[in-house]
Amino acid sequence: MASKVSPLAPASFPTLPPVAGVRFAAHRCGIRYKTPRNDTLVAVLDPGTTVAAVLTRSLTASAPVHRCRANLKGGHARVVVVNAGNSNAFTGKAGEAFVDATVAAAARLAGCKESEVFPASTGVIGQPMEADLIAKHLPEAFGKLAPAEGAAWEEAAKAIMTTDTFPKGAAAFAEIDGKTVTVAGFAKGSGMIAPDMATMLAYVFTDADVAAPLLQHVLSRATDRSFNSITVDGDTSTSDTLVLCATAKAGHMPILEATDPRLAALAAAIEEVCLDLAQQIVRDGEGATKFVSVRVTGADSDAAAKRIALTVANSPLVKTAVAGEDANWGRIVAAVGRSGERADRDRLVISIGGVQICRDGMEVPGYDEAPVAAHMKGQEIDIQVDIGLGHGEATVWTCDLTHGYIDINGSYRN
Repeated sequence: MASKVSPLAPASFPTLPPVAGVRFAAHRCGIRYKTPRNDTLVAVLDPGTTVAAVLTRSLTASAPVHRCRANLKGGHARVVVVNAGNSNAFTGKAGEAFVDATVAAAARLAGCKESEVFPASTGVIGQPMEADLIAKHLPEAFGKLAPAEGAAWEEAAKAIMTTDTFPKGAAAFAEIDGKTVTVAGFAKGSGMIAPDMATMLAYVFTDADVAAPLLQHVLSRATDRSFNSITVDGDTSTSDTLVLCATAKAGHMPILEATDPRLAALAAAIEEVCLDLAQQIVRDGEGATKFVSVRVTGADSDAAAKRIALTVANSPLVKTAVAGEDANWGRIVAAVGRSGERADRDRLVISIGGVQICRDGMEVPGYDEAPVAAHMKGQEIDIQVDIGLGHGEATVWTCDLTHGYIDINGSYRN
């Protein structure tokens, strides 16, 4: 993992509340890293835990992703096993054997079905591992299991990091039937971040009692507004995995129908956690020095607004201008124009840091660049684009593109 913490990182890992029915163990299996560190996470969930997941759409997805997709159909989870350092992607039959051995060992130790085990791997692509590399360590890891509380959260988050410079955690609460429902989780991600599910691993846990199909609906919606609204470099990974587990330990009556009004409070808490984690990933973007919000309004539809916003956010010219603290708004104009969505030169309005720069097809008369230039020197950059054609709107988040990104990725396998 990188040694220098991102300048956009939070002051510390948050204090996350306990989630009943969840236990963690962070363990070292010796997968890749030369320096001593835990590289494997095991999470064990109480019987009856329902599960939802959103997985990469990549056509070269890893073997663990394929297994998670198959197991998701059962709607229940008992074990999560995640390793860092090797993505187990494009590893052929060896990759499948690795997953088979890991899942079988985890199921045996937990006393559950293999279909209730959700594996994930992150790291270098195309390097096969010995089939039992994790499986042979799982008995020791299971012996270290501890409740999901206190320092266990941070240790779990650290175990799945690769080029991340800080562990990412978040929590939120909902009130259901007079009971406090907890939602908490962690994520890893720094580079190869682009919305197509979103490139990262994330694990969110709640003590809510909710049916798996409803949990899936809530998670998919939250993903669109969070992990699928971030981008660091426009690249989508082979290993994207977001898993949400609900242990049913909060004590409220089960939520079994989509029309149940109690579902809204839970959905809001889940979305809050997902958005917090997603934005932390952007703040840890490889080489990032600035956190950028791109807000688009007035598009033909919300989908059109999002495509425009992502085109701006993924533009190397926009991102390097931000890195150089150059208020070159023409690069934003160019990105809007090539988004593939409808735009009208004479209706387009662009603002940076709340200062209107262009409208009516040209630069605002008397435009003073000084306040915009001052805004560009900060760490939080706000870009607003009003298309002026409809009611569609969307916000995406990205970071600047610096030489640090090249340094990290040019030496990734060293």
